Amino acid sequence: MPENYPGGKTDIEQRLRKLIARVRFAEKTYQRVPGSVQILPVSKTRSAQSLAEVAALKLPGVGGAFSESYLQEAENKITQLAGLNLQWHFIGPIQSNKTQSIARLFHWVHGVDRIKIAQRLNNQRPTGLPPLNVCLQVNISGEPSKSGVSLGALPTLAQQVATLPNLRLRGLMAIPAASKNMAVQRAAFAAVYEAFHSLAFHSRTPGMAEPKWDTLSMGMSTDLEAAIAEGATIVRIGTDIFGPRVVQDTAD
Repeated sequence: MPENYPGGKTDIEQRLRKLIARVRFAEKTYQRVPGSVQILPVSKTRSAQSLAEVAALKLPGVGGAFSESYLQEAENKITQLAGLNLQWHFIGPIQSNKTQSIARLFHWVHGVDRIKIAQRLNNQRPTGLPPLNVCLQVNISGEPSKSGVSLGALPTLAQQVATLPNLRLRGLMAIPAASKNMAVQRAAFAAVYEAFHSLAFHSRTPGMAEPKWDTLSMGMSTDLEAAIAEGATIVRIGTDIFGPRVVQDTAD
């Protein structure tokens, strides 16, 4: 059973309300429109019960969306929580043999970094479902251990993906190299923001799919203020909602 705080709040609700206040304060500090930053819970390794608890709170800025990285685990939770009308985001690296299930189960994919993967998602999106929302992942720090397209290759990939009829290209995602220095954090996010706006021209190129270029998925528990300062529209948060987990990795 979840631990209760004074006033009847569970530990998850307590953390989530604190996080929302932190995000709203950052919006105010950096002159962002109030409520313009969505909190996307990173729910991999978390129980379906914990997700249901977050969804039941219906707190502003969270919106009934969850992000997963491990397909088999996600499939189980999507099945268990099918009656809650949730929105599912896939944020992990994408293997070719996983694209069919991802295209079928998810509403968003944040980690597209190759045209091959984009084409498979497009071709395997079931008839009758709306276009799959996608973000291109940028390896902004040039780390060989991380997925992502380089800034130099980004315009070509964006133009290719935007022509695919069963995908809707929404923006960019990035996970910069970890740093505790606010100036370093902001510099990395600023580079993503600059790339995002330079690609706005490409999203209006004749012959490309109808543009809906509106999403910057960047910022996690340790650097969300820097991300919000530099234009993030989605911050991906796990630990500051659900608490520490036994095994940590780079998605949050």
